[in-house]
Amino acid sequence: MDRLDQVLTAADPLLTRVDQVLSVAGAPAGHDVWLELRRVRLLPGDAARAVAALHPAAIAEAVPELRAQAQACADTAGALPLATTWSGHAAEAYESARRRTAEQLNLGQDSLSHRMTATAELADGLAAWMIRTRAGLAGTLAGVLTSAEALTLVAGAGFPEPEEARAAAEVATILLRSVGDSYDQAEDLLDDASTLTSPQPVG
Repeated sequence: MDRLDQVLTAADPLLTRVDQVLSVAGAPAGHDVWLELRRVRLLPGDAARAVAALHPAAIAEAVPELRAQAQACADTAGALPLATTWSGHAAEAYESARRRTAEQLNLGQDSLSHRMTATAELADGLAAWMIRTRAGLAGTLAGVLTSAEALTLVAGAGFPEPEEARAAAEVATILLRSVGDSYDQAEDLLDDASTLTSPQPVG
């Protein structure tokens, strides 16, 4: 359990009320929260719980194995024996196949070794992003919990008054902006790794 798990437990009543107020009463016209709602496409409580569902350790655990597999591909490519003791068509065919296999294993952007290394780097980056995102939201939630808007919302009940609608919009804007900014960073990471989605040539 990290800080986000702890803060989220304390913030659950506030998040529930913010979602309830926004769903029932909406938010003031022209408020920044509308932009953030369109951007994230989740209510603040759902967005916070989506971040809490990120598990960086599960991603990070895959990195050593990916790097080991990349090294195994490189080692295998280097260990393929040359056709030095025989000649003729069979030797030429073997040498052609050996070079092709070595290239697929360890040469160029499309080789298995390169792709596994790039996947390991992506996993590293995603795990670090998850840690930053969780920590960032934990700090944002902690700040929101001590705000005047939070006091207004937690004290309210029933159909929200205009003051509560404004308070919910303020809290939601802060939380959704934090989540949205973090997810923009994740999109940049995935864009940088877009070559991994292209099929590897075979043969």
